[in-house]
Amino acid sequence: MLAKVHCAHILVKSEKEGKEVLERLNKGEKFSSVAKAVSKCSSGKQGGDLGTFTRGKMVKEFEKAAFALSKGETSVIVKTQFGCHIIKRLE
Repeated sequence: MLAKVHCAHILVKSEKEGKEVLERLNKGEKFSSVAKAVSKCSSGKQGGDLGTFTRGKMVKEFEKAAFALSKGETSVIVKTQFGCHIIKRLE
C-alpha cells in the first residue's frame, strides 16, 4: 500500500510572512482560521486542507516535510518555488 498523508498548508510569499504565521499559530490561533485569512493558495478557502496525497504528487521539498510530520504536528517554514509553506499533518 502506498504511504499517504492528509495535510493542510498556509502559503505565503516571504519568510517574514511565514514567521508571522508561525507566531499566530504559536499564540493559539486555529490553523484553518489563519489559512483562510492569509494563504495565497486556493486551498486557503478550505482552511488550507489539501486532502490526502501520496509520494510524487507534491514538489520534493513540500513532500519531504509533509511525510516527516507526525499527526497534528506543524512544520517550520518550507521553501518551494511557489513560496513559503507552513504545513500541518491532519492524519
